[in-house]
Order: sequence, then structure tokens, then C-alpha cells
Amino acid sequence: MSKIRREPAIGPFRADQLREGDRYELSNGHPLYCAPARREHAAPNLIGAAVIDSDPAVEWAGVDAGFTPAPGTLRAPDVAVAAAAGADADGWIPGAPPLAIEYAGRGQDQADLKVKIAELLAAGTRYVWVVRVQGPRRVEVHEAGQPPRLVGAGEVLAAPGILRNPIPVEALYDRAAGHRATLRNLLQREGYDSLEAVRTEGRKEGHKEGRKEGRKEGRQEGREEGLAEAILALLQGRGIPVDVPLETRVRACRERDTLHRWLLRAASVVRGEQLFDAE
Repeated sequence: MSKIRREPAIGPFRADQLREGDRYELSNGHPLYCAPARREHAAPNLIGAAVIDSDPAVEWAGVDAGFTPAPGTLRAPDVAVAAAAGADADGWIPGAPPLAIEYAGRGQDQADLKVKIAELLAAGTRYVWVVRVQGPRRVEVHEAGQPPRLVGAGEVLAAPGILRNPIPVEALYDRAAGHRATLRNLLQREGYDSLEAVRTEGRKEGHKEGRKEGRKEGRQEGREEGLAEAILALLQGRGIPVDVPLETRVRACRERDTLHRWLLRAASVVRGEQLFDAE
């Protein structure tokens, strides 16, 4: 959320005068103070970012990333998708993101939000999604040259050419829905179409084992091995280190309910050992 006293003239500031961590955006050379987020804004922001970042078609996504399409403009959408940069890339990101997401709650400066949307679209952003986290939950979809449209709960959002998968509206603000969408995306990144595909692979492995040691026992072990493989693949796909003790414990588990619980946690934990919290 940001506030500005709108001035008709070009302001004196440039994007290269701001440092990382400064709580300002720039609009036509004028500074806009960006306030800390309330709970109603911060938590959905994290949920939506995980869904967007995990989409198999996304090479790079960021939270509060600064884009500068012009020297006097610096805009930082709550969540944005951009092209991957080289390892030596530094500074603000030139241009505008193809997809930008803004979370709007209490205290939102609606006039400034309108200007921000217009600036992003004019600079080349294809979609701006405004997630309303106060009152009836809904998303406003803005596209260049098109009137805004509302997408409500029970509907899906799509960004062809940017995201592979459509996103249920709820996945941008509801924790459970967001985790489901993130899990789907991460499984696809590891070559599985869905959680059912993991189970099917486990059943196939089970059949092989069943021919050797007894059909029923083999099927059961195959399912469990498939779940264990999915857990480890998810963690590694999200860049979370998997050490030997963690891998050993996951592979040794034969409790299907426990493995399912760990699989869901693998979509959101930040450290591998968090899989086992409260076990």
C-alpha cells in the first residue's frame, strides 16, 4: 500500500537514487511511501507468491521486486513474474513484469493503485491481478485495452503464455487452496501430472514387488515408496537441502497417513526437518 500527493509536473527523483530496502516507489519522479503490511495482506501475499513461483512455466518470480520502465518510475508489485536473469544481474529490473499481482486491503490508496495499474500496463505488463482481501474475496483482472473484469470465488484465473496452469481464485488468499495448487505445480515440475500420478506409479512399483514377495504386500510398499519419492522430489525441486538422515527417515516410513502428511508439508516448509514437526 502506498500514498502520494499527486503532482502534475515531473518529480526530481530517479530510480537509481533509491537503494534496496528503501520504503519507496516512484511515479513520474515522485516518491510514494510503502507501508508495512497488515496480517490480512501479508499472509495471502505469501500464499499467492508460492503458487505463482511454483508454476512449471515460471522461470523467475519475486515479492516486492522493483521494476523500472523509465528513469523516474520504480514500481514493486506484491508478486511479479519476470524473465530469468543471468547470475551477474544486479539492481532494479528494467521494464515491466508480464504478470503483476497486488493485494488490496484496509488503507489502500485507491487513486494511487489506479495509477500504478495504468503505469504497469503502459510499460508492457500483460495482466495485473488485484486481489481484494477485504469484504467479498475477488480478483480484479486488468489487461491493456480491455475493461477490468471481476473473477470471484469458485472461478479460475489464467495467464496464457506466462503460467501453465489456471489458478483457482481461492488459491491466491486461502492457505489450504494455495497449498493444493502449489503441490500440483511442484509435482508437475518433477514430472508428475498430479498426486494421483504419484500413487499410480507407486501401485506399478507395488505390482513388481508383489510378483516377487506377495502381491498385496508389494502393492502396499510400492505406494509408500512412491509417496516417499514424491516427498524428496518436492523438497529438492523447491531448493530445500535433503541430507542423509532426512532421506533415510522418509524412505523408512511405512505409515501411509504419515507420508501423506509429510507430502503436504513438503509444499510449504522452508527447512527439511520441519516435515517432522509435532511427530
